[in-house]
Amino acid sequence: MGKVGVDSPAMRLDIFLKLSRLIPRRTLAQEMCEAGAVKVNGLRAKSAREVRVGDLISIRQRGRITTVRVVDVPLRPPSKRDAPSLYESISTESAGES
Repeated sequence: MGKVGVDSPAMRLDIFLKLSRLIPRRTLAQEMCEAGAVKVNGLRAKSAREVRVGDLISIRQRGRITTVRVVDVPLRPPSKRDAPSLYESISTESAGES
């Protein structure tokens, strides 16, 4: 495909989380961002932050941290079956250990 960078499509973080089904509802994604439970490329992210192909998203929920890499930013909502193709799972680890 094309180069990843400034010309690659971007999407609001809260919308991406909903369309990829990583978080079931956009309002919940917004609340999680405001609470600091979502990071993009290692930094706390607000719900309006744009994500692009190649970004790493870490989500802290239910006692674990899930990290995924954005593989595709859809131009329109994907089907339920195709939603997991938007990201690549990198890791899932326990969030309660310190």
